[in-house]
Amino acid sequence: MKQLKSSKNYLALAIATALTTNIALAEEANDTSPAAKDSGLERIEVTARKTVESLQSVPVSVTSVGAQELAENGISVMTEIQQFSPNTTLQSSRGTNSTLTAFIRGVGQDDPLWGYEPGVGIYVDDVYIARPQGAVLDILDVERIEVLRGPQGSLYGKNTIGGAIKYVTKKMSGDMEFDLQATFGDYARQDYKVAGKIPVIDDKLYVGFALANLTRDGFGSFLESDLAGQDLENYNKDVFAGRITIEFEPTDDLFFRFNYDKTEDDSNAKGGYRLLPSIVTDAPVPDSVYDSYTSMPTWNSVESEGFSLTAEYYINDTWSVKSITSSRENYSKTNIDFDNTAERIFDVPAIYDDEQFTQEFQLNYDSDNLTFVSGLYYFDGESCGHFDAILEHLGNALGLPGLTREVTGCNNSESYAAYAQGSYNVTDKLSFTLGARYTQEEKTANVNNGVVFETVYPESGWVPGYDRGAVEFPEVLNDKEDWSRFTPRVGVEYQYSTDMMFFASYSQGFKSGTFNPRASGPEPAVDPEVVDSFEFGVKSEWNDNLRVNATVFYLDHKDRQFVTVLPIEGGDGSELSQRLGNIGQSTASGLELEIQYAATKNLNLFGTLGLIDSSFEEVKSFDGDGNQIDISDTFTITNTPDTTANVGFTYDVETSVGAFVVNGNYYYRSDYDLTPTGNLLTQDGYGLLNLGVNWYSNDGDWTAALHWKNITDEEYLVGNYAFVGEQNPDGSYQPGLGGDTTLIGYYGDPSTIALTVGYTF
Repeated sequence: MKQLKSSKNYLALAIATALTTNIALAEEANDTSPAAKDSGLERIEVTARKTVESLQSVPVSVTSVGAQELAENGISVMTEIQQFSPNTTLQSSRGTNSTLTAFIRGVGQDDPLWGYEPGVGIYVDDVYIARPQGAVLDILDVERIEVLRGPQGSLYGKNTIGGAIKYVTKKMSGDMEFDLQATFGDYARQDYKVAGKIPVIDDKLYVGFALANLTRDGFGSFLESDLAGQDLENYNKDVFAGRITIEFEPTDDLFFRFNYDKTEDDSNAKGGYRLLPSIVTDAPVPDSVYDSYTSMPTWNSVESEGFSLTAEYYINDTWSVKSITSSRENYSKTNIDFDNTAERIFDVPAIYDDEQFTQEFQLNYDSDNLTFVSGLYYFDGESCGHFDAILEHLGNALGLPGLTREVTGCNNSESYAAYAQGSYNVTDKLSFTLGARYTQEEKTANVNNGVVFETVYPESGWVPGYDRGAVEFPEVLNDKEDWSRFTPRVGVEYQYSTDMMFFASYSQGFKSGTFNPRASGPEPAVDPEVVDSFEFGVKSEWNDNLRVNATVFYLDHKDRQFVTVLPIEGGDGSELSQRLGNIGQSTASGLELEIQYAATKNLNLFGTLGLIDSSFEEVKSFDGDGNQIDISDTFTITNTPDTTANVGFTYDVETSVGAFVVNGNYYYRSDYDLTPTGNLLTQDGYGLLNLGVNWYSNDGDWTAALHWKNITDEEYLVGNYAFVGEQNPDGSYQPGLGGDTTLIGYYGDPSTIALTVGYTF
């Protein structure tokens, strides 16, 4: 944190320089908009406010990455989008390949357990995906991806206090088309994709599909396993994904779209790298950060599928109505070896089972001076889980045949919301935005929690020869709670010239209240987290070839939900227990800068910069006498570098054998913490260098691309598990949960090279 605190003067200078430079250049320009000319800058459309608008006219901090940019940069999975959005973290972290850790502006959720709610919302064609399991989506049949930064409480509702990630798929038009694509790379990577559209009735009825089979060997191996016949690949990939779309446009005013998608991820569970030697086993720390040990099965399974039906009717030139109906379910079975040794020190086999149904109705209006979006929203979600914390080594040390704590339960949510947001042009230059959302939510929860002195797995056959038997644990929590929340947005926009807009806004968002999914007894639900955000920004274009967008922001994050030491209800304060509570408050302020420059007809340059100063202001706990204390000095904002930056280029070359596009970028993240307490694990600052060459045949049928990622082979942490005791004077640690010094790291991809060939007919 010292780096940014010592550079506040630089932050103020950067903001002032960007704004005053833009004003000076705009005053020198005439009133002709570069967008109206044959500009060197591409016009970018977004749906950040649930209506189609130009990126430069939307008073929201949003990054949009289109399909062509995704392809030319070799982006195949959503986590790579973080490189193009300032102050954004998207990681496939911890023990699976498809569970998402998402943070924007220091706001997110570390723990993916079924009772906890995310802080960044994921949407596919305006359908909310409630759980992080299976949310690391592969790029398939996507028109663009939008990253909305800051609370989106008025239009998108709960669990978007950090922001939202939106997938927008392609709308079908034109003739029949089929696209074939194959990718081959190191680590035996083989990706096969096929997509197509069939006009059943010309310009009226289309059927589209996209299928992908994505495989890759592991970056490392499980060096030792006590289970015979296991696939010992670590960080491998084995994914099948498919999508079917039916679009029907019987008239110019009426449109229907039906989507069905399914993903099966059979990649192995990820094994972590021991950052400290085990004091229980004599196995050495592996030479490679992608190697691991395990006493668990290495298989992993994630099945996700859903459908959505969108109907849109344009009543006249100004009014339209829209309905979005969706249903999704996810079933995951996973093996997480927390200690990453060949002994059962701290193993956690787990099952996640989620279902959701959503219905949204919109009534929208668009005229010269007034635009608004309004709607009703319903969400019904069932989120259940089961895990066994196997501490066999500790049980053996106590003279017991084993030791397992089992937790099962559900956190189910039903919510209703009504929202409206409108923008009114007072003059040709001045407009105001006013939005609000009212949400009523009810959540029910049950938790079964108990200890048995044997080794227990969730199901018979989980390991060869294992029979679960009639193992039952008592219900310790069965409760219900409801909340309601009004989340406003107020904004003002000033069109200084045809090329420059200033905007300022206040917005509020909230993350759902919840019950402790690991509760060991009755305890009350925690209230929602609330974020108040203030933004001031500028969006500008001039000279046909330069776009500069900048935003400064401040947010106040209250009632943060953490597990801490709280008094037992009804006790005298002398008895203490680990409870989930609203114990934290944090703040963040920063700058986001995005620049695009068409230097020549062939050369385009871009750069992004994110600066943030985030810290806890208060964390409430209790000492051994039951007195309340503030322990904010021991807490840190995780997954949030003080600085994120990305610079790159695209160079087009026309030749007799086709067109070439050469691109490259360098992405930098300063140091960041991975554990919220104790400063146990910090990733030093690092940079990723990427380079690509794309080729397009003259007839437009063939494409080929060669991409080299992480050229310098940087090793960088994206996730962790930390279970250690107090630190000794010599820097070593006392044993933690399970009786070992467990400090585990998970890493991003090493240097990779891939060749992609595509054919369209």
